[in-house]
Amino acid sequence: MKRFCALLLCLLFCAGAAQASSARFCDRAHELSAAEQDRLLRFAAVLRDELAATAESVALVSRSGLDLSRFHIRYSHAAMAWRSEQGIWAARQLYYACDEGRPRIYDQGLAGFAMGTDDANLGYLSIVRLPPQAVLALRPALLDTRRALHLLAAQYSANAYAYSLRYQNCNQWLIEMLAAGWGGLQDGEDLRGRAQAWLRDAGYTPQPVAIGSRWWMLASYFVPLLHLDDHPDADRDALQLHISLPTTIEDFVRARFPHSERVELCHDDQQIVIHRGWTPIADGCKPAEGDRVISLQD
Repeated sequence: MKRFCALLLCLLFCAGAAQASSARFCDRAHELSAAEQDRLLRFAAVLRDELAATAESVALVSRSGLDLSRFHIRYSHAAMAWRSEQGIWAARQLYYACDEGRPRIYDQGLAGFAMGTDDANLGYLSIVRLPPQAVLALRPALLDTRRALHLLAAQYSANAYAYSLRYQNCNQWLIEMLAAGWGGLQDGEDLRGRAQAWLRDAGYTPQPVAIGSRWWMLASYFVPLLHLDDHPDADRDALQLHISLPTTIEDFVRARFPHSERVELCHDDQQIVIHRGWTPIADGCKPAEGDRVISLQD
């Protein structure tokens, strides 16, 4: 039961939360071998190269965590990558600080971000390159500490309802940050409420996640960071939860800024695949015609 609940905690829906004191990952099931570390560092280097080739200084990045295929979900955790004036990229994100028992905003290096996966043998990363007008409006809000913190909820829920102020998960903080920037929302204690109102007006509608069984719903009674009391009764009855996920954020970004570009990366224990465009890489990290393949056997 303990392992089952731990899986659920990470599964719904921000796998790879970091500890505040050491930036290690709360849900790390095992220490990485030297070969696994080398593989993930090479994967992170490709991510760094792709971001370095980006003309703008802000991009959306997402990563896979645990195997979420039972929910038809590849990506669980999204962050905003931003480039400093010294040319260094970092991923700004919400994480749950296990030591403190509360959510925090954290800047993490790209290597650490890429390593936030439960499977060192198969992983995926997604990059959405934003056009200049999107970055121009977003970057001041993203790097405004007061606004970033006013968008941070006091309570964390891994499966937070997308339109509730009671809890928040990592992806929900990010989409509300996009609203603050693109909506030109001024700082204030009620910033989250105004951000959610802007998102409703802008047509942000996360596709429901089909839970499939009431047994999964019962997990909220056993796992402290899973909650259902913020979800509408109709959603609970239908076993369909509206949760902000990386794919719903990417869809929103693409609809608002059609000139955004997407690059997807994946690796297995043999190779890294680089795929450009909005179609997904095949499951199992199988390259398609036109994809670039980098061998990991060198």
